[in-house]
Amino acid sequence: MKTLIAGGGIGGLTTALSLHAAGQTDLQVFEAAAEIRQLGVGVNLPPHAVRELTELGLGDELARIGIPTSELAYYDRRGKLIWAETRGLAAGYRWPQYSIHRGRLQQVLYEALTQRLGEGSVKTSRRVTGFEQGVVPHDGVRDEARNGLPDGVRARVSDRDGHSQVHQGDLLVAADGIRSAARAIVYPDQGPLATNGWMMYRGTTQHAPFLSGTSMVIIGDEHLRVVVYPIGPDVINWLLVRPVPGEAGELGNWNRELDPRQVATHVHDWTFDWLDVPAMIAGSQMAWEYPMADFDPLPRWVFGRVALLGDAAHAMYPFGSNGASQAILDARVLAWSLATHPGNIDEALAAYEAERRPVASSVQLANRRQAGDVMARISALVRQDAHGAAKEELKAVEAQYKKLAGFDAETLNQRPSWSVVRT
Repeated sequence: MKTLIAGGGIGGLTTALSLHAAGQTDLQVFEAAAEIRQLGVGVNLPPHAVRELTELGLGDELARIGIPTSELAYYDRRGKLIWAETRGLAAGYRWPQYSIHRGRLQQVLYEALTQRLGEGSVKTSRRVTGFEQGVVPHDGVRDEARNGLPDGVRARVSDRDGHSQVHQGDLLVAADGIRSAARAIVYPDQGPLATNGWMMYRGTTQHAPFLSGTSMVIIGDEHLRVVVYPIGPDVINWLLVRPVPGEAGELGNWNRELDPRQVATHVHDWTFDWLDVPAMIAGSQMAWEYPMADFDPLPRWVFGRVALLGDAAHAMYPFGSNGASQAILDARVLAWSLATHPGNIDEALAAYEAERRPVASSVQLANRRQAGDVMARISALVRQDAHGAAKEELKAVEAQYKKLAGFDAETLNQRPSWSVVRT
């Protein structure tokens, strides 16, 4: 069996590692970037994601490059605590929660894959731009010389000079992100990405530890809030979100830079005895802005021998620390489904979608609620100085969300492994 994977991000690389761990060796990842570099900012990996990467043999590497998050704490705009809960091992999980630099995580996945499968397993500067199955073209390109492929898929892969090659495989996994070319092909009428009118600003800064040194904090309300957590020794990751009037700009573009001192003006008076938020943000070397974007849950992820995965299948707002985590779970379940349905790719893909699509779709919608009405309700209580009621509301929301996303401690600790025992 030959598997083609569009996208060499966290989802695509974890898919390749998972398939290899399940016994597949004929794998090819196509990544549009010229090289795998340590770009980006922070990402959180709750215990359900850490479990899967640990079972892929990467536990020691995660411990080396990540910060084990010990608590999540919510504060109001005055810096007053609303509620805090323990996280990871301290909360009774068998696996830690890590805050980690996204680029370093991607590098660990890339190095593990190339060590296990060879340097040629990832081809950079290669973007999957189209595919065909059977006699039906799926990229809008007319080619009278095409032959039918009733049991496979042919992917059209383009380099940076515009040259294209066709690669044949038994399966194409589309892990090519929020602006997925593959999704655009199978959903030509999906329309533009959706936004709630919020702008996100992100950056990292050299900064001394705050609170416990391994705390993740969410400060603010439904009008303005900041998420802060360490991702390395004296390295702090921050995310500021606020509504912006008018046109949000290009959705799905994560690379617009701006001066962090400009961002700091939005929280100029958020100076607390435990953290000077404006100074922390202004001290960053650079910052990026991009509109918050997602799309409605999709009715299908699998189209013949093409399967959507990660942001291509379920891009979501960055609440609940589950964007990258859900992609990791997708990858593991896909590999498990293929291994437990030997010789029947179609049944395996159906099992993958049946297991993952309902969960990820629910998380997409839950993240929208977290970004909107949940914070509005909690903030209204805080403005009435009803911090106790706000605390109970947050506790209930967090407990429900963990069950929904698959990482409440009891369920996760007892769930059977998705690892495949190779005989």
